[in-house]
Formats: sequence, C-alpha cells, structure tokens
Amino acid sequence: MSRRIARLVLLLSFLAAPALCRAAETVSIAAAASLVYVLDALNAPFAKANPHVAVTSEVGSSGSLVVQIENGAPYDVFISADMDYPRRLIADGSASGSSLVLLATGRLVLWSTSPAIDLSSVKAALSSPALRKLAIANPATAPYGQAAEQALGRLGLSQAVKSRLVVGENIAQAAQYVETGSAEAGFLALSIVLSPRLEHRGHWIEVPQGLFDPIEQGGSSRSAGRGIRPHAATSGSSRPRRRPGMSSAGSASGTRPRAPPVPQNNALDPGRPAR
Repeated sequence: MSRRIARLVLLLSFLAAPALCRAAETVSIAAAASLVYVLDALNAPFAKANPHVAVTSEVGSSGSLVVQIENGAPYDVFISADMDYPRRLIADGSASGSSLVLLATGRLVLWSTSPAIDLSSVKAALSSPALRKLAIANPATAPYGQAAEQALGRLGLSQAVKSRLVVGENIAQAAQYVETGSAEAGFLALSIVLSPRLEHRGHWIEVPQGLFDPIEQGGSSRSAGRGIRPHAATSGSSRPRRRPGMSSAGSASGTRPRAPPVPQNNALDPGRPAR
C-alpha cells in the first residue's frame, strides 16, 4: 500500500472511529463528487484493515449531501468540497465538533477534449468561437461550480458565456458533458482530470487561484444518535493534507493531460513526476 493511500486510510479510520467504537458492521460515507475516482482506492485498504466492517458510499454534490444528512440520512462520515458544509452540520448538532478535519485545498481547471479550443489562457479558451457549450457544476450546491462562477465573474465573462452554460448536478456530471462531447470545455476539479479514466484524454489549464475563493475541503463524522454516515477519501490528521489535484501549487497548463508539481507531503499525490 502506498504511503498516500495509507494516510487516507488513517483519516477514514479517524472519522469512522465513532462507528468502529460501537462495533458497527457498516460504515457509510458521503463524499463530494470530486472524490469519485479515489473512493475505491481508499475503501479497499480500509476494508482490509477492518475486515469486520462493510463500507458503503454515496457520491454527490456537497450541498445535496448535506441536505440529506440534515433530513436524517444515516451517514457515518461526510467529506465535503467546502468546509462550510461540515461546519453547518456541527452547528446544528448533526456532526461532532471534535471530528472536523481540514483535508486539502482544491484546484480548479478548464478541461477540453476539443483540439479547436485554445488553452493558452483561460480567457482565450472562454472567448474561443469553437466554444459552443461550457460545462460547470451547479453553483448552488457544488463548491467547484461556485468557484467556476466566481472565475467567470472576475474575468468579466459571466454574461458572454451565460447562454452557452451547461450545468451539471455535480462536478462528475460536468465532466461527463465534456467527455461525451456535449460541451467543448468545462470547469472541473483537477483531481478528476488526473483520474485514471481521464488523465490521458484532452488538455487543460489550471485556473489562477486569484479568480476564485479557496476551495477548502474537509470532513466530519456524525454525533451520537444523529445522522452522519457518508464516505470519503481523505488524509489523516487535523492538518491540511493534499491529494492529486488538490494543493497550493501555482497555475499550470498543458496541451496533454499531466500532473503539475505538488509538494512531497501531498496525501493524494499521484506519486509520479509531472508530464
């Protein structure tokens, strides 16, 4: 098992501790859609370390998941793409305050599978005549969608692209729109672009961090007798951890899928050099 996955398993064990202490046979996790491609890699070693515990997962937009939890969905662990959501659950008593963990800072990219899109800069791509449809996640419930909306506003392009927007329920659906050709480009989490399924497809440019508010990602676990039981991929202490596509590194771009340099302590570091 890689050190990266080992650290993630530690974090999942930390967040799932209340369920494990009560000898639960199942630990359920609700995770932001930006984590969809790392869940299996995390769940397998966790299950090996806890063979008596079955792990179940639910993936969706952070906002939609938090509403489910507030309405009684019995998740043990919640991993969000925005720290405001775990804090909200703690404030209303649905999650334990001592379980709050800051995991990583997300990185936003503009990704395209069309060779006609000029990705020399974000503004150039968004101004391209070849861009007929632009995919984003729903800004009302998905933190990466909110970040995309902020970037468009700060570039002064909100009105120019408004009629071309295709809005996905979450970041995974936004990726599907680009992957299937329903949109020529889309704002995505870098962690999704670097996933095994997509890393050799298309090209991308990282959105400068000054164009959107930091995407601070974290998790919490449920309070005794209350409903938090989702599942997630994260790393293991109260200090911020980094995952593939989640770090504080500067802007980067590429005509081929590639991983920008990330610090050595990146909890989700793909473990390979940038390409």
